[in-house]
This record gives sequence, structure tokens and C-alpha cells, in this order.
Amino acid sequence: MKKIYLIFFIFLSFQVTAQIKKVTLQAGGLTCSMCSKSIYKSLVAVPFVQDVQSDIKNSAFIISFKENEVIDFDPLKKAVTDAGFSVASFKVLAVFAKQTIQKDAHVTFDNKTVHFLNAQSQTIEGEKNFMIVDKNFVTAKDAKKYSKLTSMKCYETGVMESCCSKTTAANSTRVYHATIL
Repeated sequence: MKKIYLIFFIFLSFQVTAQIKKVTLQAGGLTCSMCSKSIYKSLVAVPFVQDVQSDIKNSAFIISFKENEVIDFDPLKKAVTDAGFSVASFKVLAVFAKQTIQKDAHVTFDNKTVHFLNAQSQTIEGEKNFMIVDKNFVTAKDAKKYSKLTSMKCYETGVMESCCSKTTAANSTRVYHATIL
């Protein structure tokens, strides 16, 4: 029985409570308003997306989500690439409830494992912006720059590896890499 309580306690210690409010996605390769419309149509078709606002001047899309839906970043990226474009920047606004994060460590929140690359040990609370810096979520040049912030193999593969900090997540769990803004 003690083992069950210990496992439960360890599981809770790695859980971060946060709610994703919106994503601001900047697309690469846009040349006209028809390009923007193509991405817009693709993004609004993602099942958990509530609304998409286009910022044509900055080639950006501000995405809000349906309540009580599981939000997954990969389908948003796929919607952009399926429309024939790339993701140049992927910023997330989330509300955190007084959570501690550490540099080069994984946390789990909102059904996602996130590896914060530049976060010094700190407690985050309230609305906080962070940027997903995985390959295909930023430009190739930026992905190379961010890869130097960690020696863990999960940055290259996008999944939990044996070199990752021991958490409750199993190997092969999807890991998103992020920087605090």
C-alpha cells in the first residue's frame, strides 16, 4: 500500500496545472491573402479549434480553443503544412497555477509533456507565454539554435528517451520543447 501512495505522490509532483488559452502561430511562405485564407480554412477544420483570427500583416493566426477539449499542437502544425506552408513561430499563452519548473526538465500539463529549455528554476503563476521550439514549429535556423540548449536526445526525436529526466512519462511519449518568453 505504501508503494501505491509513493507512486501517486511522485506522479502528482510532476504534474503542472495549466490551461492553454490561445496559440499564436506565424506561418512561413505566405505571399498573398489567398495563402492566408488557405491556412485559415485548414486551421478552423481542426476539431478542437473554436476560432481563428488572421493577422495578414504578420502572417500570423491567433487560435482559440473549445472548452473542455484536449488541445494537441501537432494537428495545428499539420494543418499549416497540409495547406502547403511552414510554421515559423508557435507561441502559447497558458494560465499556470503556481507551478515550479526547472531548466532542461520535463513537466506534464494539459495532457502534454513539455521540456523547458531555458527556464531557470522558478515558479510560474498566472498567464505565461512560452514558445514551442521543436523542428517544424520554428524555422530551421532557429531549431538549430535551440538544439544547443539541451543535450537530451528527445529534442531530436520529439519523444521521451532514456536520457530524459525520470518522470512518470514513458519512453516514446511525445515531448514538446519550449522556451519561456
